[in-house]
Amino acid sequence: MKAFEWSSASTVDQAVKLLAEVSVDDDIETPRPMSGGQDLLTTMKERILTPKRVVNLKTIQGLDGIDFAQDGSVKIGALTKLHEIETDPRIIKNFPGLSEAAHSIATVQLRNQGTIGGNLCQRPRCWYFRLPHIVCLKKGGDTCYSEKGENKYNAILGGGPSFIVHPSDLATMLSALDATITITGPKGPRDVPIGQFFILPSVNPSYENVLQDAEIVTQIQIPATAFASRSTYLKFKERSSLDFAMVAAAAAVDLAPDQTVRQARIVLGAVAPIPWRVPKAEAALIGKPLTDANIRAAAEIALEGAKPLEKNGYKVPLAKTLVRRVLTTLKSA
Repeated sequence: MKAFEWSSASTVDQAVKLLAEVSVDDDIETPRPMSGGQDLLTTMKERILTPKRVVNLKTIQGLDGIDFAQDGSVKIGALTKLHEIETDPRIIKNFPGLSEAAHSIATVQLRNQGTIGGNLCQRPRCWYFRLPHIVCLKKGGDTCYSEKGENKYNAILGGGPSFIVHPSDLATMLSALDATITITGPKGPRDVPIGQFFILPSVNPSYENVLQDAEIVTQIQIPATAFASRSTYLKFKERSSLDFAMVAAAAAVDLAPDQTVRQARIVLGAVAPIPWRVPKAEAALIGKPLTDANIRAAAEIALEGAKPLEKNGYKVPLAKTLVRRVLTTLKSA
């Protein structure tokens, strides 16, 4: 690991200042904030990033916690641990899919260290991006080696010119819950709907989200919606609990008294460079009951336009299966 300066911030404003005041010659040297630190330290050890300064956010009071409003909406501080989200009884009752998504991440030890803000901002797990000696498209090169190389875990939707997939489980579920992300930087705070927070490689292959230099995620807000309490999350992992998703699916529905769907959200994870919402599949359910036939039809629509690479065609039937399973779970929830 390359030597760096360690700074601890006591306030958000101080953290922003510490991130902004160091000049760099290269983007990989840009000062970085650290919360749980698992992903950042890994990228630093592999010299994917070599920041001149790391700003410790854990010393900022009040940047964690789960705060429910009277209307049922919730604000979650960016430093809130994944274990807290997983086990909070109010989250389990009002946003069960979010608790399930948090529970699906890694191990108990890592969930006690990792934070919601860090989970949303983690970098891709693509082998070529993670190998220090390979300068792929995301690291300033001119080639996405996964397109014609080892692409078992890469994108089947929304790919090009880079074919990474976003690794965050919480991002997928929060997209289904219509969350908003508060970002604070040199120009002050701003709220970004989660659907606008993540960006495709076709917009900028070097970045996964809209965060600018010296900006940090400070809060996540989830509105009280009719479908939030009927939500669920499911992911398929290759081997152990430590594995990232090969495919994931988040869903939420609001059912009328006659059991027809009034509102629906379906978001796929680990199949695209961003959490992949499928509005056409959602629309196909509106006004209909969650019958097996309607669920199967929605699953087929959800994977329309998929373009598998040479070694990841399995993701298409797997994603369809997960969509069917999450919708079937909500049918009896």
